[in-house]
Amino acid sequence: MKAKIIILTLFLLISLSTKAQNKAIETQGPKVGLVLSGGGAKGLAHIGALKIIDSLGIKIDYIGGTSMGAVIGSLYASGYSGKELERIFNGLDFNKLIGDDLPRASKTFYERDNFEKYAISIPFNNFKIQLPSAISRGQNVFNLFSKLTLHVSNIDKFKDLPIPFFCIATNVETGKPVILEQGSLAQAIAASGAFPSLFQPVVINDQILIDGGVVNNYPLDELKAKGMDIIIGVDVQDDLSTRENLKTAPEILLQINNYRTIKDMKDKSVRTNIYIKPDIKEFTVVSFDDGKQIIKRGEVAANKNLKALKELAAKHKTHTKIKYTIPKIDSIRINNIFLKGNDTYTRSYVLGKLKIKTNEETTYKEFTRGVNNLVATNNFESFLYQFKPKGNGYDLVANLKESETKTFLKLGAHFDDLYKSAALLNLTQKRLFFNNDVATLDLILGDNIRYNFEYYIDKGFYWSIGLRSRYNTFHKDISASLLLSEAEIATTGLNILDVQLKDFTNQFYLQTLFRKDLSFVLGAEHKKLQIASQTIINNPDPNANETVFENSDFFSVFGKLKFDTYSNKYFPKKGFLFDSDFHLYLSSSNFNNNFAQFSFAKANIGYAFSVSDKFSVILGSEGGFRIGDQSNQSLSFALGGYGNNFINNFISFYGYDYISIIGDSFVKGLINLDYEFVKNHHVNLSANYANVADNIFTNGEWLTLPDYSGYAIGYGFDTIIGPIEAKYTWSSETNESKWFFNIGFWF
Repeated sequence: MKAKIIILTLFLLISLSTKAQNKAIETQGPKVGLVLSGGGAKGLAHIGALKIIDSLGIKIDYIGGTSMGAVIGSLYASGYSGKELERIFNGLDFNKLIGDDLPRASKTFYERDNFEKYAISIPFNNFKIQLPSAISRGQNVFNLFSKLTLHVSNIDKFKDLPIPFFCIATNVETGKPVILEQGSLAQAIAASGAFPSLFQPVVINDQILIDGGVVNNYPLDELKAKGMDIIIGVDVQDDLSTRENLKTAPEILLQINNYRTIKDMKDKSVRTNIYIKPDIKEFTVVSFDDGKQIIKRGEVAANKNLKALKELAAKHKTHTKIKYTIPKIDSIRINNIFLKGNDTYTRSYVLGKLKIKTNEETTYKEFTRGVNNLVATNNFESFLYQFKPKGNGYDLVANLKESETKTFLKLGAHFDDLYKSAALLNLTQKRLFFNNDVATLDLILGDNIRYNFEYYIDKGFYWSIGLRSRYNTFHKDISASLLLSEAEIATTGLNILDVQLKDFTNQFYLQTLFRKDLSFVLGAEHKKLQIASQTIINNPDPNANETVFENSDFFSVFGKLKFDTYSNKYFPKKGFLFDSDFHLYLSSSNFNNNFAQFSFAKANIGYAFSVSDKFSVILGSEGGFRIGDQSNQSLSFALGGYGNNFINNFISFYGYDYISIIGDSFVKGLINLDYEFVKNHHVNLSANYANVADNIFTNGEWLTLPDYSGYAIGYGFDTIIGPIEAKYTWSSETNESKWFFNIGFWF
């Protein structure tokens, strides 16, 4: 009897256990995998599909993705909801993101000057053109990935993410697929989305990786191998494009890759349990501006599979989907910094650009700005990093890849009403004598041949050393009263003189940066200045064919203080500018026998602010004065015309031609209203007022109503070769108007 009771008890226990297990299996339901294909901007449709999946409460057990599918999938696996992803991606400027458009503030003054002069830069190695591996380094994209995944940076294996995840990349050396499922999540998805020719390859574990879509754009089988019972697939690939849609390099490369992937999808789509295919034929891989529409198409496609999705959700009816809260990260504490790959550039150089100190807290915004500072030097092809949690902060582990290119040929073109047409040919050599130096030579060919040579040893926030030599020349018709006495005008009967100015300047200077936007310069200068005219011959030498008004060598010391946070040099929407210069002229060869020591001081202040996204205002004030002997007038202030990068004391002033108003002191006010009616297209209204004369700061004239005024209405187009501008200006004093034109960067 006891044996029977024991057997019956065991039977009941086994039966109850089996029922409990079956109930657990029923509660858990089938394991659901989600596969997301690549497709560039079309991959934004994944977000729409995820919004529907979220709304139904479907539990996803594993995610596999390629390229854009890897990006969206990894963020969803990290805890972001479909709606959160929609908000994030709708707020991005993809043109700046993909184009590695670094803010102007990221560049030092020297780097800004170079960036804002040249339209084309061609790298050379051993006298051979060294084309870059891609259009974009992908640094901005990686920075974004790093920030969005910082909250899961403590997870090394992607299977431990809130939703297990893997992605596919391609080993460019072997052509084989690589499954990425551990390490840095940001680096993994950057590699999976490194579209050939658009983004440069990413090196992970000594493998050179590119877009996974080259070999496997829809990792269905790899996801099934993870033990998934049901596969939801979102396929954003299209059929082969027609010639009308094959206009860009990425589109053509995608078409070539699609030859294989479209064939593969015929089989994979059938083997996908719930196959979601958004209708996005009219969009391309770069249609990021149409993101809202593409996301909506993803929702529509998912709703077409609503019955199957609801049935799947019903199998998980006892499952409560976990809501992950993504912590808002505004600041980070960096405990230690580990650098790899900086063989040429020292640790102090890298950290000086990053502006990071260990065991200090910094905002994430400041950290990103530091990364931009380093990348903007163009001394590094890539800067990949990972935050590893430690204690109450992070260790920063960074891998740098130094640029092997040291020689560049740079080109530019320009036209303005003073220097006329000009073609710029530049040769730049980095690491000429030292690891952190650069030498540049500008040859400017055209109506006025010029040159500019500069050698600069960049010591970051320490005292940097520079040498500069330049030659400028131009012809200009000016009023005879500016150079001739009333008696000479009466004798010659001339009102206008054709004057040629030649300026040969050499400088040695020291520069330090108190911060990247504030520079202080001390230096010594030699200047050879010649002013002559062939209009009037007043020379005892019978063989002379011109009259020389100035032909002296000047020796001076100078100091400059500049603070510049303008968002754009030519069309700023925000920022502040303070640019000051003091020159003390110590001696001269004294061509006119009238030299005594004197000095000039001048400053320019500007403030730009935006009233709206398209409307901005610039308020400016400028002034200068002379101290000491006033006999030599060749370096006096000369106002008139419109331009940038003027030499000596030439000052822009609307309503008057170049070199129309001369004095040893001046004060000027400016207001400029700018409206960007279409992206990069501007219309602007300007007004400027000035008092210009001798000694206006001692006799109080600078406080009186302005003697000179001018107004302008203009159009500007911000292009890759620089601004293209046309300005119609007039003055109420002269009742005359004048057009000013400018094409290309100023140099």
